Amino acid sequence: MDLQRFAATVSYDGRAFAGSQRQPNGRTVQEELERAAAVLFGGPTRVDMAGRTDTGVHAIGQVAAFSVVTALPAATVGRALNAHLPEDVSVRDVASVLEGFDPRRWARRRWYRYTVHNAEVRAPLLRQRAWHVPGTLAVGAMQAAASALTGRRDCSACAGALEPGRNPVRTVFAAGWVCESDLLLFDIEADAFLPQMVRRLVGALIRVGRGTLEGEEFVRLLAQARPGSLGPSAPPQGLCLQRVAYDEGYLP
Repeated sequence: MDLQRFAATVSYDGRAFAGSQRQPNGRTVQEELERAAAVLFGGPTRVDMAGRTDTGVHAIGQVAAFSVVTALPAATVGRALNAHLPEDVSVRDVASVLEGFDPRRWARRRWYRYTVHNAEVRAPLLRQRAWHVPGTLAVGAMQAAASALTGRRDCSACAGALEPGRNPVRTVFAAGWVCESDLLLFDIEADAFLPQMVRRLVGALIRVGRGTLEGEEFVRLLAQARPGSLGPSAPPQGLCLQRVAYDEGYLP
């Protein structure tokens, strides 16, 4: 049997996870994937992830990759992994890929969606999938401010603490709001994201919608790039990684 590398699209309910990447304390998605792979393939299996999501953040389009010695075809590997995974994690679109495939470094675009429930009365069935924000919001002002996000720039203003030497420059390809009844959906697509970046942007844009932060001030703070000056950070349950896109190697 030969060494094979597989890639898979991973979905998870982030409520019970301390994030996607393995860490000393707390249950993680990577840990569950590696545990399932170890049972299936009979030994420790390193799983690489396309990106890091924070505690409580969901995904329907995370990407993971792993290398194993097996004769099983990709479809069988996917079914077998799902049989060993807990109910809050699943894999799909499992495919054989080049041995050098790196889900993080080969990724070209990442799409996140944040859901705001804008209604006077909270909806209990949405409480783990959306941020309940009552009151009237000036969605037009929020959209105008969001339009300033596209392009390549230092995104320190909407980031949490960064480790020394980390490059804060990112390219945002698209950003904006979509209204679906009493749900406001903030979609943003970029080459990569800084810690807390989407949640801080949403928190700041809600302030714009409430009139406590002027759109011009939002744009000024963004350009000023003073670390952490945009926010506050919106709660995690409204955020979901929708898709990771590649030019080559893996096309889910």
